[in-house]
Amino acid sequence: MNAAGVIAEDVSKQYGGTNQTQALLNVSVSIQPGQFVSILGPSGCGKSTFLRCVAGLEKLTAGSLLVGQDPVKGPPDNIGMVFQRDALLEWRTIRNNILLPIEFAGKRKEDYLQRVDSLLSLTGLAGFADSYPHELSGGMRQRASICRALDALTRDQMNVEMQRIWTQTRNTTLFVTHGIAEAIFLGDVVLVFCPRPGRIVEAIPIDFPRPRPLEIRESAAFGRLSAHIRGLFEGMEH
Repeated sequence: MNAAGVIAEDVSKQYGGTNQTQALLNVSVSIQPGQFVSILGPSGCGKSTFLRCVAGLEKLTAGSLLVGQDPVKGPPDNIGMVFQRDALLEWRTIRNNILLPIEFAGKRKEDYLQRVDSLLSLTGLAGFADSYPHELSGGMRQRASICRALDALTRDQMNVEMQRIWTQTRNTTLFVTHGIAEAIFLGDVVLVFCPRPGRIVEAIPIDFPRPRPLEIRESAAFGRLSAHIRGLFEGMEH
């Protein structure tokens, strides 16, 4: 979205049917214009549901949402949303889809071909490097996407690039992730959600100056934040 803020007050979302599911319960948060907000939590805790509510793609069961000064009554024209799916480009082979972040980083594809072949073999996709996404099953497409995430160096580079782009645009950003280090590295605030029903257990401000080098993850302060969030996750299991 642009630099508009987001205000959620007691947002609840319940899905009907035979077995009703309380996806969100009394979620309240104020997101400042231009903030980068990382949303973190285990699967099924309402992270994506909350994003869909902000984007006007889900009708609230209760509560209210403002984007800027406007109540959310449908998809606003100032919000862009990247959906959670395999995100493969249909016109590129599986090998070239996996190499896409390498190209974005300005590196030589030839230097990563052996790495790609190893990842394809690891995920059971050996022999499909030259296939196109429409030739693969849904599960195989997901595994091809996982190949990109398995390369930690590439993921780090993507995070640095995301930080650079956000710094230039200062668009208000809500970013869902399962990675604690990624959430801290990118976010001005980390919202930790817990499941059943989905709600915010803590909003954690991240005060590291920008731009943030990757080495900041080795600092004692970063380690304390990571440990605190892991403790919140462990508490959800009891």
